[in-house]
Amino acid sequence: MFVDAPKEVRDTDVSAVAALDEPTRRRLYDHVVRQPSPVGTDEAAAAFGLARKTAAFHLDRLADASLLDVVYERRSGRSGPGAGRPAKLYRRSTKQVAVTLPDRRYELAGGLLAQAVEESDATGEPVRQVLHRRAEELGARLGEETETNVLDLLERHGFEPRHEDDSIVLANCPFHALAREHPQTVCGMNLHLLRGVLSGLGEAEIEACPEPRPGRCCVRLRPTA
Repeated sequence: MFVDAPKEVRDTDVSAVAALDEPTRRRLYDHVVRQPSPVGTDEAAAAFGLARKTAAFHLDRLADASLLDVVYERRSGRSGPGAGRPAKLYRRSTKQVAVTLPDRRYELAGGLLAQAVEESDATGEPVRQVLHRRAEELGARLGEETETNVLDLLERHGFEPRHEDDSIVLANCPFHALAREHPQTVCGMNLHLLRGVLSGLGEAEIEACPEPRPGRCCVRLRPTA
């Protein structure tokens, strides 16, 4: 729950966004998503005065990029022998595509915050206490479910870790806008998330310490005292 997409999925999202850079393809995409029902190649071609092969090429590229789903339907409404072959149609994909630079993970933060509010309302436990516990549990799962080291795991989740002297600084905050507006809540969540990551990885020689600085994550990883 709340585990972010791995790097290969984010790379696919970047490729999907890049596919929309071609003007004709973007117009076809916008046309398809505005329609109340799936769109056929002939209909899309006619909408923009394109050759059928041109429209089919761009629609298939959009489908390959997971921006459109392909479905097959008989538009005559008939079925059985003599009904003809189902038409190949396109509709908006159910896949959600999001690309942010630098890397941001607001869905993860939002999920943890919503879970904390709901659990606090049901049990009476203070919201912040629930948030810290749930963040640490999630971090531990992330650490336990990976076979990589702490630097690779943090890089994968957008923290941009860098060695500095004997510690690890995190050059990027994946929760930047939230942390800027609500530092006590979000930075506390992040601290416990990273403590959980270290625990899940079995990193007994490193500890997560609060150390807010401009332009960086509020947590630094230091050798255990």
